[in-house]
Amino acid sequence: MSGEEGLLVRKIREGTVIDHISAGRGLQVARLLGLENSGYRMAIVSNVESKKLGKKDIVKVEGLFLTSEQINLVSLVAPNATLNIIKEGNVVLKQKVRPPEIVEKILPCPNSSCITRKKGEHVVPRMILVSTVPLLYKCAYCGTYVGEAEIARLL
Repeated sequence: MSGEEGLLVRKIREGTVIDHISAGRGLQVARLLGLENSGYRMAIVSNVESKKLGKKDIVKVEGLFLTSEQINLVSLVAPNATLNIIKEGNVVLKQKVRPPEIVEKILPCPNSSCITRKKGEHVVPRMILVSTVPLLYKCAYCGTYVGEAEIARLL
C-alpha cells in the first residue's frame, strides 16, 4: 500500500490510536489491553508501510482512554509506539510511550532458578530498565537480562 492510497479504516471520534507498533505486534497489544472481548469497537491494521519502521501495526480503539498501567504494558511490547488521544474526531494529545524504569509483577523473570520462580517463595518479580534502545530490562534479584523479543514472548 502506498502512502497515497491511505488507510481503509475509518477515523474514530473518541478514543485512542496506538501507532508505530512493530509489525506483527498489534494483536498482542490488543490482547495485553484485554480488548478481545471488551465490547470496544476497534481496528487492528497490520503490516502497514512506515517511513520510520519499514512496516508497522496500528490499533484504533473507539471509546477507550488508556490508564498509565495500560500505557506501561503497551511500552513493553511496542517501545516505539505513539499514542494519539482523539476527541470529537481530532487528535488532542500525541505522545510517545516510555518504558517504565521499574516493572513489578507484570514481567516474569525467565531464569528458572530465580527466587521469584521458586515454590514457597513469595517474591514479586521486579525488572529494572537498563536500556530503551534496544529495550532491555534486568531482574533485580538474579541479574538476568530480558530484551524486547523475549519480553513479547513472556507477556
